[in-house]
Amino acid sequence: MRATYYDTSLQRRPSWNTIKHLNKDNLSLITCRQQSTFDFQHIFLSKAIIERCTVSLQTKETGYIFPLYLYIDPKDADRQSELLELDNKTNTPARTPNLDPEIVADIAKAIELIFTNEKSDSAGTLAPIDILDYIYAVLHSPTYRETYKEFLKIDFPRVPYPSGAETFWQLVTLGGELRQIHLLESPKLAAQIDGTEKSIGKVWINDDQYFDNVPLIAWDFFIGGYQPAQKWLKDRRERTLDHNDIKHYMNIIAALSLTDTIMQQIDEIEVI
Repeated sequence: MRATYYDTSLQRRPSWNTIKHLNKDNLSLITCRQQSTFDFQHIFLSKAIIERCTVSLQTKETGYIFPLYLYIDPKDADRQSELLELDNKTNTPARTPNLDPEIVADIAKAIELIFTNEKSDSAGTLAPIDILDYIYAVLHSPTYRETYKEFLKIDFPRVPYPSGAETFWQLVTLGGELRQIHLLESPKLAAQIDGTEKSIGKVWINDDQYFDNVPLIAWDFFIGGYQPAQKWLKDRRERTLDHNDIKHYMNIIAALSLTDTIMQQIDEIEVI
């Protein structure tokens, strides 16, 4: 996380129409339109604005961000009626799902659920966060990536409709776990990495100190064009790591290892 002075008059391509929705209680998918160096693994998410190289340094692998919600600007006179939905008790800004209503209606009808703009405890409903988690799971399916790898090199990923409610909720659950892991919010990160079935080793940071029990799958794991377990350390050469840094890096290792495990679980479900 970095601080920035975001001035639309100074930014080369400020993209304010998108960015203005992100400095709020929101989530966004990050992906790219083309791959020039790897097969598709260019999917992530964020709660904040992003830099164009978030998923890759390659020119053709520019990161695009897709907010889950669009917040209504109080200055937008054409949408004043929507502002009446403002929750006066919590003073929550009015927002609308950044989803195509026709597609959402088709999905809801196909799996016999009722769509709600916000997550509800009511049975038989689905919300934008459920659709995001479903998409996130599908795009982490190794089978999906392999099947559509040639198409994914030349355009944004296309996500198949769920085949049924049971499959939908299975993928929503796994996609939700991935979302929490990648945001470093999952309680599973605190659990000890089980290295009994993986190659584990030491990551040395100087002649005397190292991180122990690092699975090889986490060390080599790619997200987009980066290997986070390696890049994070390379970006901090000649720096002294404090307690928070050490804890953060251990969470990264856990997150990468858990991601691989969940991707295998997703592949046991018929995604396509």
